Amino acid sequence: MGIPSDLAVGAALTKRRSGRFWPARLDFLESASGLFLALFLWVHLFAEASILLGKDAMYRVTMFFEGYYIFGTPYPIIITLFSLFILAVVVLHAVLAVRRIPVSYRQYRVYRDHHKLMHHEDTSLWWVQVYTGFALFFLVSVHLYTMISQPANIGPYASSDRVVSEWMWPLYVLLLVTAVVHAAVGSYRVAVKWGWLPARDPAVGRRRLKWLMRGLIVFFLLLGFTSLGAYMKIGIEHRDQVGERYVPTWQQESTPPAGDMGVRP
Repeated sequence: MGIPSDLAVGAALTKRRSGRFWPARLDFLESASGLFLALFLWVHLFAEASILLGKDAMYRVTMFFEGYYIFGTPYPIIITLFSLFILAVVVLHAVLAVRRIPVSYRQYRVYRDHHKLMHHEDTSLWWVQVYTGFALFFLVSVHLYTMISQPANIGPYASSDRVVSEWMWPLYVLLLVTAVVHAAVGSYRVAVKWGWLPARDPAVGRRRLKWLMRGLIVFFLLLGFTSLGAYMKIGIEHRDQVGERYVPTWQQESTPPAGDMGVRP
């Protein structure tokens, strides 16, 4: 065998070995994007829950995300740009995750028969991920489009009007349930997949992670529905003044404090 042939064989083997790493790289990117979206969801739910502390608290949180405390004036375009970024991550995560979904009826039968035979809870959780992920791709797209196209319509009154007067509450109910379940179950599966178990015994670690998963689902569903209820209450009370902007308490006083933020446009 000549030297050129040896080089060709060696190059082919190197390329073949390199290709073996791509599934692991794609799995890592899928896990990382999923964890990022889960963390973003939980932070987002806490930010939305600021309405439970009062309209002024929610107003201040909105101004924070619009960059007021950095630039001295609110820029709703920041909401648009960040929403576009989140949409890009959602699409990336969906493309990576869809690799595992059965694409034919024969593949679906194999998965279904395996599920019936094994009666394995983690396999059931995988199906939960498939169903909620499919639903989320459409629900999240609608929500993000609203944030992208109407970034200035966020606030105690604007958000409440959208929930009630624009009849967005049914979508938000479905979005809340599917997103919270998908994020918690997905985080559990990522932890198990990469060996992040909170115990030396794998069985004990899985049990603890499942209790954490259930706790996260219950907590964030309660937080989300309580917040949604607060927005619906405000929206119902404000139905006769749809479009009116919220004026914070310190502007309603005769002598506003220094550093007045001004009324949202």
